[in-house]
Amino acid sequence: MMKEEKNKDYLSSLLRISVYAAAAITSIALLLLIGYILLKGIPHITPELFAWEYNSENVSLLPALLNTLFMVALALCIAAPLGIFAAIYLVEYAKRGNKLVEFVRLTAETLSGIPSIVYGLFGMLFFVGALGWELSLLSGSFTVAIMILPIIMRTTEEALKSVPDSYREGSFGLGAGALRTVFRIVLPSAMPGILAGVILATGRIVGETAALIYTAGTVAKLADSVFSSTRTLAVHMYMLANEGLHIEQAYATAVILLIIVIAINWVSGTIAGRIKKG
Repeated sequence: MMKEEKNKDYLSSLLRISVYAAAAITSIALLLLIGYILLKGIPHITPELFAWEYNSENVSLLPALLNTLFMVALALCIAAPLGIFAAIYLVEYAKRGNKLVEFVRLTAETLSGIPSIVYGLFGMLFFVGALGWELSLLSGSFTVAIMILPIIMRTTEEALKSVPDSYREGSFGLGAGALRTVFRIVLPSAMPGILAGVILATGRIVGETAALIYTAGTVAKLADSVFSSTRTLAVHMYMLANEGLHIEQAYATAVILLIIVIAINWVSGTIAGRIKKG
């Protein structure tokens, strides 16, 4: 017995050290990556980078930055309602063991594992070609909306499952219907988890390049309409690095992209915290 206990203690200590080591390595790698980007990019952030119009001299990132915000807003308006309502149906309304539910979950997991370049080729063939939207903000938005739909749906589903059944039972006991229970009790309780899914989806949109090159294009100007060909901030950074003529500006763009992602996480976390307290 004593030997078995010693072996268990040894294994437990080994696993604890492994967890701490993995966390430390991950944190160090993240800090090194962020530090490298900041050191290489901050010295090259100049007022010319924020000019209203792009040209070969200033290589302004402002049009791409605004296009990124438009892309995020449009894609979330398409994917978020579909993903959230689909998750509500799967958790709150569908019967246990329903084959349709299993099929939808399998489809979502399959879609989440498809490379982004495949989404880009699909968007180019369907949205750009078949529907005749050409390279445009609309084609890119629908393509990335399909990409982020499984993320939003699966995270919302898990957030809804984490809400205790006692909340639902208490609401039903007070005479509330299923719809009122979902929207007044379950969804507010699951909102932090839902927002986490939206944050992940937003991060994927902001950092996407391959799919958008084939669907939104690489035109360095502010979109006049949803049918205008544009480039997002990540595509802008890729194009600058690929050309090899403005590497410093590419690093500066990476800094702005990093700040945007951190700001999105901070704002979403603040909103989720207030909702949870409320």
